[in-house]
Order: sequence, then C-alpha cells, then structure tokens
Amino acid sequence: MLMRLHRPIGILLLLWPTLWALWIAGAGSPGGHVVLVFVSGVVLMRSAGCVINDYADRHFDPHVARTRDRPIAAGRVSSREALALFALLCLIAFALVLTLNRLTILLSFAGAFLAATYPFLKRHTQLPQFYLGAAFGWGIPMAFAAQTGGVPPLAWVLFAANVFWAVAYDTAYAMVDREDDLKVGVKSTAILFGRHDRVMIFLFHMVTIVLLAMVGTLAHLGLGYYAGLTVALGLALYQQHLIRERERDGCFRAFLNNNWFGAAVFAGLLWQYYGT
Repeated sequence: MLMRLHRPIGILLLLWPTLWALWIAGAGSPGGHVVLVFVSGVVLMRSAGCVINDYADRHFDPHVARTRDRPIAAGRVSSREALALFALLCLIAFALVLTLNRLTILLSFAGAFLAATYPFLKRHTQLPQFYLGAAFGWGIPMAFAAQTGGVPPLAWVLFAANVFWAVAYDTAYAMVDREDDLKVGVKSTAILFGRHDRVMIFLFHMVTIVLLAMVGTLAHLGLGYYAGLTVALGLALYQQHLIRERERDGCFRAFLNNNWFGAAVFAGLLWQYYGT
C-alpha cells in the first residue's frame, strides 16, 4: 500500500516517456541491459516517490477524503519506517545505475534530488506540477546518456514535452482534490488556474503535441510516429469531454486516460521503427 504497486498508473506515466527516450535514442534498437535497468528503475523510483510523498503529506492526508486511509496517515506505518524504505529503494535504484556509464550516474543524482524534494513544493508554490514534470521526465536525459553517451538538444525537447504533459494530467488530478486542498493549504495548478483550468489543460496538451512533433522532425521520424501523435491528440480532446463538468470522477478518469496518451505515442514509435 505504501508504495502503491496496486495502483500502477504512476508507474505507467513515468514509464512511457522513459520508453520514448530509450527507443528514440536507440533508433528503434535500445540495448537490452539499458532497457532492463530503466524499467526496473522506473518501478523503484515511482515506489520511492510514493513513500516520500506520503511522508511529506503525513499531516495533510488525514484531512483529505481520498488520502486519509494511506498507511502513514492512518498510523499503520511510522515516519521512521517510511524514510527507511525510501532510502532502501533509492539505494537499489542507484545500484542499478552504477552498471551504466559515468554521465548517466552523474545525472541520477539530479533525478534523486527531484524525486525527494517534489512532495514538499506543494507548500511553497502553486506550480508543483511543473516540478513533477521535471521529476517524471528526468529519465529522458538519463536514457539518452545511457544509450548514446550524451544528451543532445533532441532530448531536452522531449523532456520539455513531458513537463507540459505532466502539468496537463496532474492538473486534472489536482482538480479531484481541489476543495480539500483549499481547506488544508496545499497548493496546485488546479487552484491557480481556477475557472480557466480546462482551457489550461487543453493548452498544455497542445504544447505537448507540438513539442512531440518537433521531436519527430529532429529525429527524422515518419508516418507511424505521427499516427501515434494523432491518436494522442484525440485522447487529449476526449479528456476535455471528461472534465467538462469538473466532477471528481470525470477528472480522475481524465487523469487515468493519460496512460493511453503515453501508450499512443510509444505505439507510434513502434510502428515507425518496425512497421513502416
């Protein structure tokens, strides 16, 4: 429960951009060992992120309907136990990274910092979703470093696309808790954008699509990839339908639907490299 392995949506949202990067950096043929390290790292670091997030929110979660039964908030796990688990997960992930090249190892320190500090941003800024996007997307420059030994401009365009995508989907997620967050003082883009939330989610999705199209140009990708982007665009429009009434269930379904957005982009890459 503490690592939320029974709710894999967070793992998937972290996994898709990592796979995008691995396949683009490897021109459709990423190294098997590199893929294994990164997929394992995604599971470990997402689990670690859940643990440190619940630790950071231990005084807020009891007051939010959706989170009051989480292990720390409910008193089933102590803060010390949570921190010990977080450290263990990070150490295992770092041990995996040590099997890669020096640049990837160096970049991993920034990734660990982003993962450890993100949960605390909700007290100090109304833009924590941008920081989440950086934390969830840090696997992109690491993947390029591991696969190619460098981080080209293409990697940073893909990284920027992931940041804007994360703001879109996590704003929808924050809309679910907006009333509770206002009561306890947690900040989010859903609160910042207010009645403009739907427009902003649409805007961030469109920026994501444009940046992903730029990635396609820089990486010389063709029809298969852009077919995937077209499906992703359709899913972004469908999410606008889901959040039209700003109801909790619809907003949460829109958040979950981003799994298919990420999968569509990756499917386009697979089609590009293996089917065209």
